[in-house]
Amino acid sequence: MFVAATSECFGDLPLDAALARLVDLEYTSVEISIHETGGHIKPSEVLADLERVVRVCRQTHRLTPIAYSIDIEAPEPDYYRQFAACCRLAKATKVVTLTVRSAELGTPFNAEVERLHELVQIASLEGVVVGLLTETGRMSQDPDTAVVLCNSVKGLCLTLDPSHYIYGPHQGGKYEQVLKHVCHVRLRDTTKDRLQVRIGQGEVEYGRLVAQLGKYDYGRALCVDIRPMPDVDQNAEMRKMRLLLESLL
Repeated sequence: MFVAATSECFGDLPLDAALARLVDLEYTSVEISIHETGGHIKPSEVLADLERVVRVCRQTHRLTPIAYSIDIEAPEPDYYRQFAACCRLAKATKVVTLTVRSAELGTPFNAEVERLHELVQIASLEGVVVGLLTETGRMSQDPDTAVVLCNSVKGLCLTLDPSHYIYGPHQGGKYEQVLKHVCHVRLRDTTKDRLQVRIGQGEVEYGRLVAQLGKYDYGRALCVDIRPMPDVDQNAEMRKMRLLLESLL
C-alpha cells in the first residue's frame, strides 16, 4: 500500500496549481478528477481532444497518476463514448483504476447491472479496472448491495470510501464483506453526523482498516480525499493525514 491524494483536495485551484500544492506537501501519487461539473478535466474534453488531455495528465510535477475519478453527465450513446475515451486516456498514462459512481437510489437493479457490465467491457479492452464508489444516496451506500453488484458484473471492483458507511444510513455498521472487492480507497475523517471533520476528531479507524485490507492482499493506494473546510488550514490537514497513513504502512 502507498499514500496518494485526489486532485479534489484542492478543487478550488486549477489542475496545475493543485498538483504543485500536493508536491509541496510531499505527496507522490494523485487521483485526478474527470468530472463534467466541478472536475479538473471534463469527460467531454477527453473525447474531443484526447491527445491534449494525455499531455496534461503527463505534466504532473513528478506526481504519478494512479487513478482517475470519472463522472459523466452525457446521455447515451455519448456517455459510453466519453467513458471509452477516458479508458484510452488511462491506458496512455499507465493508469489502471477508474472510479465511477453507482446509480441513484430507485434505479432498477437490472438497469444498473447492464450499465456496469457495459463499462467493465469497455474498460477491459484497454486493460483498465472499474471501481464503483461506495457513496451515500446511491445504490452502493449499502455494502451488501455493493457486493451483489460486484458478483453480478464479472470484473467489477469497488472504490471504498469508508466515510459513507460511517456517516450514511449504514451508520457505522460492519462493511468487511466489501473488502475482497476493493481496488481503490479514499480517506478522510468522519463522524455519524458529519461526512468530514478534522483529522483525529472522527471515527475512522485507519489502523484497523489497513490491517483488514492487508488480509486481502490489497496493495494499492490509500488516497486522501479531504475537501477544504471553513477556517481550517487545508495544508496542515493534508500533511497530518499523510504522516498518519505513512506511519501505518
